[in-house]
Amino acid sequence: MKTISFAVPCYNSAAYMDKCIESLLACGDDIEIIIVDDGSTKDDTPQKADAWQEAHPGIIRAIHQENGGHGAAVNTGLAAAEGLYFKVVDSDDWLDENAMRQVMAYLRSQLERDHATDLVIGNYVYEKVHEGTRTVMGYFNVFPTEEEFGWKDVKHFRQSQYLLMHSAIYRTELLRETGLKLPEHCFYVDNIFVYVPLPFVDTMRYLDVDMYRYFIGREDQSVNESVMMGRIDQQLRITRFMIDAVRLPDDVVEPKLRRYMLNYLSMMMCICSIFCRMIGTLEADEKRHAIWEYLKENNPGAYGAVRRSALNVGTNLPGELGRSLGISGYHLAQKVFKFN
Repeated sequence: MKTISFAVPCYNSAAYMDKCIESLLACGDDIEIIIVDDGSTKDDTPQKADAWQEAHPGIIRAIHQENGGHGAAVNTGLAAAEGLYFKVVDSDDWLDENAMRQVMAYLRSQLERDHATDLVIGNYVYEKVHEGTRTVMGYFNVFPTEEEFGWKDVKHFRQSQYLLMHSAIYRTELLRETGLKLPEHCFYVDNIFVYVPLPFVDTMRYLDVDMYRYFIGREDQSVNESVMMGRIDQQLRITRFMIDAVRLPDDVVEPKLRRYMLNYLSMMMCICSIFCRMIGTLEADEKRHAIWEYLKENNPGAYGAVRRSALNVGTNLPGELGRSLGISGYHLAQKVFKFN
């Protein structure tokens, strides 16, 4: 068995995919890299994927499919994965070689265990290459650092701290057991990936190393502010999926996990509200009201806590004052936490 399967969704990624793949190859020979060419037509991504497979048989596989979006590419990678663990690495990002030595050593130690750790967590780094800056997002204040642990051992997450696809390495069979299938033709599916499986996770291990390097700054990037406004319907779609997938508090027994998932859902609702208010049209405001009504009707146990959360109290104040306060709060958070 391979220690880990890396899925690399690629869509017209020829200009930057090589750096990503080279960083994965440095992890050793007991890995597999599944390059999923998601219907690329504008460059030579398909040819590059095939060339990588030819150069590294037994390690790299190239899979070509019709365009289905990031979620479809992750689904394909998971279906094909043969490793004990599974990690998604976007084609414009990369993994740090020194950090991965420690991560791989731990993953290898799980191969002979009857019950391998469900979720392995590392830090991620916002790499604003064009600005020459980086921001490390770590969890040393949240998780024990020297042992396997469960949700009861988790400390308090700060408002800016969430588990992202960048920081997560799941046990492959756990993901399959959840029946996880991400929506196709939709951005922001990474939120589902690090939210829906959590109630199935019993054991975790945190390594305080800066594992994942998240490139940020391209104009067409999905987290670009203007792009996010243009894709507000997709953000709303993902949030509705999450509302339906886990009923809070009923579906989550562990109190600390329940609190974390409520905070995550609050963050998603805040993003929906803020970007609807940024758009500023009557239609966008109707969409903002509609997503809150959807939460109230479809996940009523979560509605009160999410609505009263610190993220959403000011975000949804009525009138132009409420709109201005919500947008100002978002831009302040941008400066403090250095995202997009």
